[in-house]
Amino acid sequence: MMIKKCLAAMLAVTFLAASQLAQAANLPDFSELAAKSGPAVVNIGTERKASGNSQDDLMGEMFRNMPPGFDKFFDQFGGKRGGKRPQMKQKSLGSGFIVSADGYIVTNNHVVADADVIRVTLDQSNGKSEAITAKLVGADEETDLALLKIETKKTLPYLAFGNSDELRIGEWLLAIGNPFGLDHSVTAGILSAKNRNIHAGPFDNFLQTDASINPGNSGGPLLNIEGVLIGINTAVDARAEGIGFAIPINKARRVMHDLMSAGRVAPLWLGLDLQDVDGRTAMALGLKDAGGVLVTAVFPGSPAAKAGIAPGDILETINSSPVRDRRDYLDILRNQTAGTPLRLQLLR
Repeated sequence: MMIKKCLAAMLAVTFLAASQLAQAANLPDFSELAAKSGPAVVNIGTERKASGNSQDDLMGEMFRNMPPGFDKFFDQFGGKRGGKRPQMKQKSLGSGFIVSADGYIVTNNHVVADADVIRVTLDQSNGKSEAITAKLVGADEETDLALLKIETKKTLPYLAFGNSDELRIGEWLLAIGNPFGLDHSVTAGILSAKNRNIHAGPFDNFLQTDASINPGNSGGPLLNIEGVLIGINTAVDARAEGIGFAIPINKARRVMHDLMSAGRVAPLWLGLDLQDVDGRTAMALGLKDAGGVLVTAVFPGSPAAKAGIAPGDILETINSSPVRDRRDYLDILRNQTAGTPLRLQLLR
């Protein structure tokens, strides 16, 4: 009996020390965050008819419709092809999240692209029983975003939007989604990097995280420790573990607004042709440092022409945000609203 009591006391001391160690390390507890934010996350399933003569296995289906540039990440996971299965139904899985109480849902475009039927399954706390058929309100291939709408009599929970520009490298993040069909899986990690260019398109500026993101997580939310939305999970690098990418919410905000109000993204145009000011260009222009973009042409009648911008000007900032190259220029312009005045700083 004495031995058992001593052993119990030693175990109690051990557990107490572990608890104190966790508190000292300030490790977060994600349980409340997951319980609060989880109900606003949905699973998305799609179907489309295909008249081809091949059938992918389940893994291949999960990688279907990935955005341009990601093929090299996923080739090693592709299913073997063979056999003749005309007019089969191809299925894919993904994630999304509710952005309004009346049923608007955001996901990736590649999750729902070319789908004949889109079905949304709500979280268990919302009375999950069967999938709800969703309507595609609009999609934007360039930013890989899509907006869906479901009809329900319930007032749905939705996620609050954060500010992805204020994120700091190393802060805790939470991802919720439907990886490999495992609905409402929760993973945690940190922000590994910002402004990652993975050559996925013209608006390539991703958050990198080591939170586990897998096929099926696409379109799900990336949350900060306060439970606000700061990114949309989009891709992983299958060559390594702990490397996932998300669209910053500040980059997606204007796209979602345009899709909700008009079903499409309104094109923005200043009427400029630009080229990066690299080292050779800077030397030719007699500049001390490279950086900014050089105006090579201004279209007559354009907003830029009316503002007095001329070929040879170097664009340095837009609304005080630095324009280091054409990618910065497109990213900043993409976040603006048509008709909004812009303040440009030029070197003439």
